[in-house]
Amino acid sequence: MSTDAIVILKDDHKRVRALFKKFQDSSPNAHTARAKIVDDIIQELTVHTYVENEVMYPQVRALVPELEQDVLESYEEHHVADLLVMELMALAPEAEHFQAKTTVLIENVTHHMDEEENDWFPKVRSALGRKQLTDIGERLLEAKKTAPRHPSQPSALKKVADALLA
Repeated sequence: MSTDAIVILKDDHKRVRALFKKFQDSSPNAHTARAKIVDDIIQELTVHTYVENEVMYPQVRALVPELEQDVLESYEEHHVADLLVMELMALAPEAEHFQAKTTVLIENVTHHMDEEENDWFPKVRSALGRKQLTDIGERLLEAKKTAPRHPSQPSALKKVADALLA
């Protein structure tokens, strides 16, 4: 497994995209299956956004000041995803807005991942050396070990509360 921060985050993106596709390919009436897929999406996003917010973004912000606005925009995109996740968690899979809200989450997160992969990550890679990206990657992997797996866990709740109060 690579310890390059960008490779690690892109691997996360691949898992999230696969879950998005699984949801989109599922039958709208497969409520139990869709609920499980959305739970899996929420778990992946909870871990991923936590490690980006706690490790990647602060490091890039400190090391590559010219990317300050990109980092701030990324925090805001996570904020929107956090709000949608909290709303989704309150919905039954049979609820009228469950599919629509999940679709909006998918669209927003896909936009965020595309922006990171096509614009932000290349800028970060050119600004930081291999050693710095490996150091950040090792911190990402460490943070994943203790990262919340569900938005109801205390460390995730703080992130969501920050999103709600912002």
